[in-house]
Amino acid sequence: MPDPIRRTTTHRIFITGGASGLGKALAHQYAQNGYKVCIGDINHSRGQQTLAELKTHGNDACYLPCDVAHSADLERIKATLTKRWGGVDIVVNNAGVGGTAGPVEAVTLADWDWVLNVNLKGVVRGIKAFVPLFKQQKSGHFINIASAAGLFNPAHMSSYNAAKAGVISLSESMLHELTPHNIGTTVVCPTFFTTNLLENMKSTVAGVHANVTRLMQRSDLSAADIAHTIFNAVLNEQFMVLPHKMVQEQWQYKRVKPQEFTQMMQAKGLQLTRQSRKN
Repeated sequence: MPDPIRRTTTHRIFITGGASGLGKALAHQYAQNGYKVCIGDINHSRGQQTLAELKTHGNDACYLPCDVAHSADLERIKATLTKRWGGVDIVVNNAGVGGTAGPVEAVTLADWDWVLNVNLKGVVRGIKAFVPLFKQQKSGHFINIASAAGLFNPAHMSSYNAAKAGVISLSESMLHELTPHNIGTTVVCPTFFTTNLLENMKSTVAGVHANVTRLMQRSDLSAADIAHTIFNAVLNEQFMVLPHKMVQEQWQYKRVKPQEFTQMMQAKGLQLTRQSRKN
């Protein structure tokens, strides 16, 4: 089946959470390649700043306030972009929160609702808003930003893991259901890289923020690197994108030696529990 992105001559992309982190890097990546870019974000000042940067690429760009916790925001943006551009070719469901770190019994139901409502249902809302448009156009592509956490499910990250695993499962359902309609799906599972994830991450485990910061700083990939990988993956109709080599290796390890992988993850979880008790 022809790639829907290659067939279009307009190149229009909408990115949720596009004012910072990976969303911003994707906005620049696509703008540099001639796309019209719209970023949606709840942070107005960052949205305006990123918009100013995008305009330097010389293509049409816009920022629209967007909270993925509200379907009305996404429906409004779809209507606005349909009027402005005549349609959209790629929708990136990127907006998310850092979740809650802590023992599964310590994570409140309110925090579960918060994480699932943004990280999983936010993606669902983006899909529900734009699938009808894509079907009408007879083409389109979704990029859903998940996480390696949804593949490996580390201890003390239950709500975040479940939400991201849900995005992966949802994406596979979309692949099976929407491909016959010439609608593509790509799901991205990065691990740590420098971003603003910690701004809204909650934790009941001492030292988690410092540990995550160290892991981010040690990453061999930047947000721009990952955005470049995603861009090429979509052009090649790739479904699952594992940008980090370590994630590729661990994913293979889990599939080939599941028992050994489980033992390794349990040991890491026990180590984290002991570290937390010391602190």
